[in-house]
Amino acid sequence: MAKIKYFYNPHSLDFEKVTTNVRSLVLRVFGFLSASIVAGAIFLIVAYNFIDSPKEKILKREIENYKLQTQLLNQKAEKMTGVLKELQDRDASIYRSVFEAEPISSSVREGGFGGVDKYRELEGYDNSNALIGLNKKMDQLNKQLYVQSKSFDELSKLASKKTEFLAAIPAIQPMSNKDLRKMASGFGYRLHPIYKTYKMHTGIDFTAPTGTPIYATGNGRVVTPDDGMSGYGNFVVIDHGFGYKTLYGHMYRTKVRPGQHVNRGQLIGYVGNTGLSSGPHLHYEVMKNGRKINPINYFFNDLSEAEYTSLRELGDRPTQSFD
Repeated sequence: MAKIKYFYNPHSLDFEKVTTNVRSLVLRVFGFLSASIVAGAIFLIVAYNFIDSPKEKILKREIENYKLQTQLLNQKAEKMTGVLKELQDRDASIYRSVFEAEPISSSVREGGFGGVDKYRELEGYDNSNALIGLNKKMDQLNKQLYVQSKSFDELSKLASKKTEFLAAIPAIQPMSNKDLRKMASGFGYRLHPIYKTYKMHTGIDFTAPTGTPIYATGNGRVVTPDDGMSGYGNFVVIDHGFGYKTLYGHMYRTKVRPGQHVNRGQLIGYVGNTGLSSGPHLHYEVMKNGRKINPINYFFNDLSEAEYTSLRELGDRPTQSFD
């Protein structure tokens, strides 16, 4: 049974029954609902912005963990980059120098990878820059590690041929020259004895009597000479492999034929005065990958440091060549 409510009327000085009409009731209900909705909305806004749900707390912990892992991976990538850089430096300055292999250019080691859209799926997040940067760093490391791996494969093949390689290098003088007096003209611009003009002298001249023995300076195979070498008279060209060739010019007589294999120190001919020559001598050249280089740098097997220095000084004198 509904309770009857009364209110005190000061005008009549009596208690009167409270009567509620429909309109008041509707307004009262509407006001209560409106206040409830507003209060609920305020609560939701506060809860959404300042109070984390259990799921949100878990997600935030995971995000913080991902950030920490990203930082740790960046640090590991930096350490790996440092180790790889040291390997690259050793590869270029030590390993490849030992085997006289061409260094790998920085453009190959640090070349680009992928396309402009490679990291598009990582864009649009709060930590996109960190994620994209880490992925780029790892991709760069993978590329450099691949190049370095291929380099070590190449060096491994060269190392397996070390004995053959060392035996092939033209590492002795082409004739007996214990007193170092037979070298008459070195590598460089010299006065030509016939043309009387300064021309590039692409080898070393050793003076000796006709018939003095000439020896191969490294293991190799005698090859048919190229055209345009008629000025050397009787001469021999040996292909040592590994990019090396040697030429022995103005011989009196040769003792080998094209296609024949020769060993370091083997007799290949005798000093003469054939071709464009002003006197009995041997013109000796060393070629590396088709480029003529100073042979004096390869006399390290039969010279001491003092003898090499003395021979170097003799070779640098501005003398007249013999051819």
